[in-house]
Amino acid sequence: MAKQDNNQPTVPLILKVVVAGDLPDDKIRLIAGNFAKKHGIEAYELEFEVDESLIGGFVIYTLGSRYDYSIKGQLERIGSYVKRSRDLEIETDSKGDILFDKEQIKNTLFEAVEESPETPDTSLDIAEIADLDPEELNKRINDAFVTADNIEEVGIVVGVSDGVATVSGLEHCMMSELVNFMGGGFGIAMNLERDTVGVVLLSDPDMVVEGMICKRTRTTVSVPVGAGLLGRVVDPLGKPIDGKGIIRYSETRPIESPAPSIVDRSPVNKPLHTGITAIDALTPIGRGQRELIIGDRQTGKTAIAIDTILNQRGKDTICVYVAIGQKISTVVNTVNILEKSGAMDYTVVVAAGASDSAALQYIAPFAGCAMAEKFMYDDHKDVLIVYDDLSKHAQAYRAISLLLRRPPGREAYPGDVFYLHSRLLERSAKLSDDLGGGSITALPIIETLGDDISAYIPTNVISITDGQIYLSPELFFSGQRPAINAGLSVSRVGGAAQTKATKKVGGPLRISLAQAREMASFAQFGSDLDENTQLQLKRGTVLNEVLKQEQYKAWSMEEQVVILYLATSDNMNFLAKEDITEYYEGFVDYMWVSHADIMEKIASSGQFDDETSKEIDGLIADYKDLFLAEHSEYREEE
Repeated sequence: MAKQDNNQPTVPLILKVVVAGDLPDDKIRLIAGNFAKKHGIEAYELEFEVDESLIGGFVIYTLGSRYDYSIKGQLERIGSYVKRSRDLEIETDSKGDILFDKEQIKNTLFEAVEESPETPDTSLDIAEIADLDPEELNKRINDAFVTADNIEEVGIVVGVSDGVATVSGLEHCMMSELVNFMGGGFGIAMNLERDTVGVVLLSDPDMVVEGMICKRTRTTVSVPVGAGLLGRVVDPLGKPIDGKGIIRYSETRPIESPAPSIVDRSPVNKPLHTGITAIDALTPIGRGQRELIIGDRQTGKTAIAIDTILNQRGKDTICVYVAIGQKISTVVNTVNILEKSGAMDYTVVVAAGASDSAALQYIAPFAGCAMAEKFMYDDHKDVLIVYDDLSKHAQAYRAISLLLRRPPGREAYPGDVFYLHSRLLERSAKLSDDLGGGSITALPIIETLGDDISAYIPTNVISITDGQIYLSPELFFSGQRPAINAGLSVSRVGGAAQTKATKKVGGPLRISLAQAREMASFAQFGSDLDENTQLQLKRGTVLNEVLKQEQYKAWSMEEQVVILYLATSDNMNFLAKEDITEYYEGFVDYMWVSHADIMEKIASSGQFDDETSKEIDGLIADYKDLFLAEHSEYREEE
């Protein structure tokens, strides 16, 4: 170990005083001397400059901290206190728009200012300082030093590159803390090293330059939350980007928050209907579940998510759609679809476009989750949140990590990319009745490359979620849409998230599909097939046709039950493949027109008993006669 040289000269401490106007040197030295005495500084080197924007008073920089005794700083602190302490009773009109009582707001603001800890002694006017004699000035300065609670830890930007600022001096900075730059920019502290802090910029990178001063805020990034966001399109910071004006809100929420504990959760046992028969029957989704949608590009992943949002209309479910790294034109098309269907009334869209920085794409899903948590925790609502998609989210985080010079791991992703998605998805849960019973149901989307579901990010997210809906390119291009692969898709909640009626009629579905798929692979090698094999192949054809569904055409739970009963009871085996869809759609219409009471009974009770099945059997026979009367080709065969 090298011996320390005690004779080496020490670097003098810099004490920088910034005043609001012209002030004699002796008064500045008096201010600096009193400050040094109060803080136990024995030797220092004095620097000073003039900054008229301070309005009055002075600011002292030393030891990596900023001591603000200016009028400008005092006004900013009062404004910040008022923002934090406002507690207005929000009234709404018949449309749900927030009404603000101007008189009430004025009185509330005056009360907040009066309660502010700031005192007149906190700042001193320059003209007053210049006129005071040394003894009176000493007293006033000491009073200001005692009463002021205005110490800020500051740092200096030592480098800026590709949206990442390297800052020195923020000795006590916390992870994920918001850092403000004097030029108006801001960012998140993401790398805490021995001498520097890596700050990922959320604002325009051009607003931050080398040598600029920045300060800690002692808070993390927060976004506006509440009913005012419904029907709006916002960026990851909660700012509106839909051209519909400002968003009225009275509360913000940090984008990062702990997931509910096991004690705070309750079992997932209430279904969230997507309106898609293949999902509700084979891979049911429950309120509070996390169901992954995975597949190659252009296989219908977003279509499933949008259909699910559209199907929540009138079901008292709030929806949050988070678009990550998508083209803005794609987001606009999605919003237009939601508006045309009336779904924007209960939906919030958070959009981080492909042209946005990696930092904004990184915080987008966390911001969307914070907005959803407000509805779950405070309003006790059921919320559906779609992350479209987490592949681009992981890529944005990889870009940030590489810029911060973190060591890369598998596929160049950082080592904590698993924690990145687990801490996000674990915030989705069904709360216990003691906490209001609200829920967040998550539908994360992952895009695979070359149908490879064993890649790094897909396997990570599969292990975090409660099941996956796998979309196969082969099925998609063969015309089976939605292209759900029943063999690789699974719901780990299972029948607990289904009504008894759906569970009863959908039980044989997966087995019948698997048997038909197995038989089809063997049947291609033989020409003569026995009757049982032909029956299983026909069942497979019927079920595949029943599971085909056009986009934006959802089936209600009772309609799905009737269709599945019709398919699994071999009542459509006599039909040609091209007539199956016409037959079951016509039968559903026939049920609603002539026997709506049966449909309403299934919908209200959620049961499908023997009595109901006998009634439907009789109706199937009647409808078959009607169908055969209209289709002569089937009469000739009989």
